[in-house]
Amino acid sequence: MSKKPMVILTGPTAVGKTALSIALAKQVNGAIISADSMQVYKHMDIGSAKIMPQEMQGIRHYLIDELEPSEEFHVVRFVELAKKYMQEIYDAGKIPIIVGGTGFYIQALLYDIDFTEQECDEEYRDSLEQLAREKGSDTLHNMLKEVDPESAEAIHANNIKRVIRALEFYHLTGKKISEHNEKERKKTSPYEFAYFVLTDDRQKLYANIDKRVDVMVEKGLVEEVTCLKEMGCHSGMVAMQGLGYKEILDYLDGKRTLEEAIYIIKRETRHFAKRQLTWFRRERDVIWIDKGEYEYDENKILDKMMNVLQEKGMK
Repeated sequence: MSKKPMVILTGPTAVGKTALSIALAKQVNGAIISADSMQVYKHMDIGSAKIMPQEMQGIRHYLIDELEPSEEFHVVRFVELAKKYMQEIYDAGKIPIIVGGTGFYIQALLYDIDFTEQECDEEYRDSLEQLAREKGSDTLHNMLKEVDPESAEAIHANNIKRVIRALEFYHLTGKKISEHNEKERKKTSPYEFAYFVLTDDRQKLYANIDKRVDVMVEKGLVEEVTCLKEMGCHSGMVAMQGLGYKEILDYLDGKRTLEEAIYIIKRETRHFAKRQLTWFRRERDVIWIDKGEYEYDENKILDKMMNVLQEKGMK
């Protein structure tokens, strides 16, 4: 096989990726790279639903517990580290399995998309930020509509950072960032891959999410966030913007009751799962695995996955 193999197992939050990924790794002699924007952080175990060492069953996991909460983790860093670990996994004669729900990270790695920051024009950026402060976000959004209507359609007016990025890209290159992104998305993958999306009936998924949040609180989510706060973590950090963390931080800061915080975590996690499913529906080459169709039997799901890998010559 000229292209190197890669298996992806993704799906919405709380669908049950973790247990299945370990069973799969055992079957294919695989190692797991986490595509999760929160599990990479140390000291953030409960709120990120992080897999614990005793649950790994001897399967090597990468990008779990690697960074301090004060460090920034973004798509460029993810791709850089994931590629390094994939090489280690190939060198050991194993297959990398990318597991997690951050679709943007998976897309960037799978199609080798370049998200590194292009050159920037600080002065122009500052002037746009100033304009947003003085005249509001709609003014910038209208400017974007003029030069790149497709981007204006895709980016919400309140997302000032992305609106500015799109305007800046046009200012520097004379090209639309929407066209640049479309071109990047059409790239073919340098890997021989199988891209599995695990899914479930929406009501069952939402019930699992609510139950998971209750379990997190029972396990000590409030205490975990209290410890992080004592370590100096604050709402300005990327890590503390994660679901479950920002809401409990608001509770600790007296901005809302614990009951309100828990309600918001559940609601926002359900919204997040919905957005994840929308993202995966837009992706090419995915293989949907609806748990209900396999009677919630992990062995039947595994058999299906192994058949796919065999057909692709990856087993």
